[in-house]
Amino acid sequence: MAKRIPPLNALKAFESAAKHLSFTKAADELFVTQAAISHQIKLLEEFLSIKLFLRKNRTLLLTEDGQAYYSDIKDIFSHIVDATERLLNRGAKGSITVAMPPSFAAKWLVPRISQFSTLYPDIDVRIKAVDFDEGFLDESTDIAIYYGRGRWQGLHSEQLHKEYLTPLCSPMLFASDKPLEELSDLSEHILLHDSSRDNWKYWLKEFDIKKINVNQGPIFSHSMLVLQAAALGQGIALGNTLLAKPEIDAGRLICPFEERVESKDGFYIVSENSEHEQEKITLFREWLLSQVEEEED
Repeated sequence: MAKRIPPLNALKAFESAAKHLSFTKAADELFVTQAAISHQIKLLEEFLSIKLFLRKNRTLLLTEDGQAYYSDIKDIFSHIVDATERLLNRGAKGSITVAMPPSFAAKWLVPRISQFSTLYPDIDVRIKAVDFDEGFLDESTDIAIYYGRGRWQGLHSEQLHKEYLTPLCSPMLFASDKPLEELSDLSEHILLHDSSRDNWKYWLKEFDIKKINVNQGPIFSHSMLVLQAAALGQGIALGNTLLAKPEIDAGRLICPFEERVESKDGFYIVSENSEHEQEKITLFREWLLSQVEEEED
């Protein structure tokens, strides 16, 4: 035997009219005329063979059957809306695995990740801090932060922001008896290096400074170690503005000079060409970009 289902439009008209106890307000809510509401209610009453409303002193009231029926069906449409939202947003649920260099994870992402979780509580973020390797965007990773020049074959990349390199040191070192008033004064200090000595060579060349030996000073495998050493007064780092900002804001590092140089490399948001339009990847990418934009403002 086929189940008897009332007309959907009539059911919606009843739900709205019963909620407001007004055909006029129901018409406004559903963007139809009052006559249309009356017609739909009449159809439903005929379908059910039950009187749903009565008028008393020009006031619209539910009958006993009408009240019982409204109590049973009042949440149906909200359930439909919720189910539809869940279906449409199914790509924004589940988990997203993000791979990135340890320095970026520790200095920039970890202090902010709770904000993403608040905005998108149904997306679990899994962070993989790995040494940079162009192969770390594998099948287990949805999106990655690469450091480089933005050209990786078969991958979609978008620059997070323009990187600038500037000397950084601790307030203690800046106040020492070795001056830091001219760029040439760098020759009297230990230079701290990130992975290689190339950044200092590039930076000094931009200002035509030749009498500084860049082949001295320790080399660190991660940017956060360079910044930590500089904050402890161990020497002068050439830091990128994105990762160094927390240390600068906290007063652990200062910029002794105004001079800065745009880096040839930078942080890029990277994903597979075939995957970059997935909703969860798009949401995470747009959130990353919005965080950088807020910081730059």
